[in-house]
Amino acid sequence: MKKIRVEDSVGQVLCHDITAILEGGFKGVKFKRGHVITEEDISELLDIGESHIFVWDPKADEVHEDDAALALAKVICGENLVYSNPSEGKVQINSTIDGLFCIDREALKAINRVPDYTVACLPNFTPVKKGDKLAGTRIIPLVTKRQNVLEAARIAKEHSPVLMVRPFKPLKSGVIITGSEVYYGRIKDRFEPIMTEKLNRYGAEILKFTKCPDDLDLILEAIRDFKSQGAELILLTGGMSVDPDDLTPTAIRKSGARLVTQGVPMQPGNMLTMAYLDNTMLIGVPGASMHSPTTSLDVFLPRVFAGIEITEDEIASYGEGGLCMGCKDCRYPRCYFGRS
Repeated sequence: MKKIRVEDSVGQVLCHDITAILEGGFKGVKFKRGHVITEEDISELLDIGESHIFVWDPKADEVHEDDAALALAKVICGENLVYSNPSEGKVQINSTIDGLFCIDREALKAINRVPDYTVACLPNFTPVKKGDKLAGTRIIPLVTKRQNVLEAARIAKEHSPVLMVRPFKPLKSGVIITGSEVYYGRIKDRFEPIMTEKLNRYGAEILKFTKCPDDLDLILEAIRDFKSQGAELILLTGGMSVDPDDLTPTAIRKSGARLVTQGVPMQPGNMLTMAYLDNTMLIGVPGASMHSPTTSLDVFLPRVFAGIEITEDEIASYGEGGLCMGCKDCRYPRCYFGRS
């Protein structure tokens, strides 16, 4: 790209859009990239304040911002993403389905270290809807060296997919509601409608709700019953505190499941417990789910339904961003809660 006087530009190919604001209300692109400058254009360019323009220098080995952004978008997108045509140097990436937006964070960092390149996107593990805007690619200057385009594309290909949306799976789900006070009808159960609403968000196949008294053997029997029905997710509510007679965490451990965590550094929902019994996920639901619209459970459920394994190593990272402010009008997931 080289800068030349407008008066010397006849026959040259414009390498960028030129915008203008004119009398009569026009505001937009007056001369488009790729336009070949004519004698008639000279006075019009001068009238809109352009004394110099930029044209292609074939020896510079440069790539225009539109082409650079598009080249990366083509290789950075994984499943269930679609990218737009370039506009003012930017390419927008949208979801084609409802699901969970997932990022290869290290690859994204590496791409954003390539000179001139930027990729901005939603946080990792954000639940999204079909059509949602998820990311945008662009370079900062008008042009970049071809080697930068090749390097950004190489990283994206090597770590493919860098960006993708995982669909939610209609997991077979069972719910065990524990507590003698509920089982014997002394108080009304409040968890069933709450769990129904949460599971329906992801299209779960709800097998049934089973009520159990504070009896370890009966809770274990209910777990085995759901497992025999092919349950892929079993939620256990009640009995999640540290009182000696709260049996739900004990039942999860004694079921033979591999414990991932008993408790998370998040509030509300400190008492969340997660374990794997073969291919079945067991979750001890924190009591805060009864009265808080958003808890740690809501952070991890989308990942469960997207088929992403939760590991012990990553749990500690949720302390940062793990404190919910309890806003009067809850905006989750459009807030920082659960963004480790």
